[in-house]
Amino acid sequence: MKRYFHDIVIALESILANKLKSILTALGIIFGVAAVISMLAIGNGAQQEILNQIKMVGVNNIVINPIVQDESSSEENGDKEQQSKFSRGLTLLDAESIYKIMPSVKMISPEIVLNSFVMQKGKRSAAKLLGVSNDYFELYNLELASGTFFNDYHEDHGIQVCVIGANIKSKFFSDENPVNKYIKFGHIWLKVIGVLERGNFNLTAYENTGVNVYNDNIYIPVKTMLLRYQNRALVNSKMFSGSGTSIIAGFGFMSIRSSTPGENTYSNYNQLDKIIVQVEETEQLKSTTEVLSRMILRRHSEVKDFEIIVPELLLKQQQRTKDVFNIVLGAIASISLVVGGIGIMNIMFASVMERIKEIGTRMAIGAKKTDIVVQFLSEAIMISISGGFIGVLFGIIIAKLINQFADILTIVSPFSVVVAFGVSAAVGVIFGYSPAKRASEKDPIESLRYE
Repeated sequence: MKRYFHDIVIALESILANKLKSILTALGIIFGVAAVISMLAIGNGAQQEILNQIKMVGVNNIVINPIVQDESSSEENGDKEQQSKFSRGLTLLDAESIYKIMPSVKMISPEIVLNSFVMQKGKRSAAKLLGVSNDYFELYNLELASGTFFNDYHEDHGIQVCVIGANIKSKFFSDENPVNKYIKFGHIWLKVIGVLERGNFNLTAYENTGVNVYNDNIYIPVKTMLLRYQNRALVNSKMFSGSGTSIIAGFGFMSIRSSTPGENTYSNYNQLDKIIVQVEETEQLKSTTEVLSRMILRRHSEVKDFEIIVPELLLKQQQRTKDVFNIVLGAIASISLVVGGIGIMNIMFASVMERIKEIGTRMAIGAKKTDIVVQFLSEAIMISISGGFIGVLFGIIIAKLINQFADILTIVSPFSVVVAFGVSAAVGVIFGYSPAKRASEKDPIESLRYE
């Protein structure tokens, strides 16, 4: 063993004596390992984002949205047979019927959204008010930082209570506990009974798949929304079409809105803005979606004024696309490792040709073939390992830079570091053995005569 240690020392001395050549030889490994580390970090980050999104949209959730069209365009482009039919739109009765009839439904929550301003102690800020049921918080895995959720009495009687997001607390109750305090949304005072824990996900771009950025939201019972704020089911936008006016319910009072002939208006007659349904098992998503579509279509007099989205399936499809993309990137990065290995082999072959006399001298004074193999193989392995170590550092730095400047989540896992470093060492062994073997097969006499 001591003998082989001496061979390794000779290899190290050779590397240090030719620093520039050694660095240039290791460049391929450095860039290859850095590319593998950074690409795997991007892949891990993408996977983590998908998992966070699935958690936010809720596992096994189905989202039913109304289709709201511009009144003038629907009159011009709508089918006459469809226009002759009447649909009440998406209503609370739809949600109740789904829960009673569908055996695969585990939880369900309606959702009504209203955008306006929050006021408290002279402070004013834009916010979103959501009318929901208690199941909503469990559907989206929302947890309380303090206080409680709604109780049955709140929900059944439309009591003026609310649960607020973390940002609402920070803006209006930064130095006090908001529970049992009052906050004004629109023209109505709401009693705060709970505060949600802060979410650390930046998911604004995914709201179309059912994700709400809930830190800025205020939640009230759905019946409170219908009784105190808005109930579009009670409003017929064509009630006064002859006089050119329509009645709008909102913020606890009735207002008259004038509309001139030819003006584009939106006839959103849907009582609800969304219904979120959760099924027991993932395998039930497809079949439940099909049954829901037929059921709601029948309830809406065969008028297709709704759409059904399964966020989890959309996100999983997106994840598969990203996985394919990451595999391609990983394969491209791995090719650079192979190119680096070929570079090591070429340089080592050239090194053998340059040091033929040295090989002959060592063999003439008693060195065995294994000594020559160990010497050149150690040289190749040390170059690849040192290149792998530098490559790991560069890869981590590149991943951090991508995260900071490109705003792409990157996660460097220990597994990716071990794999990249292990591959770099393996490249040294694989591509260094052939030159080392050729060096050991040189004839000592011919080597000493070589010019």
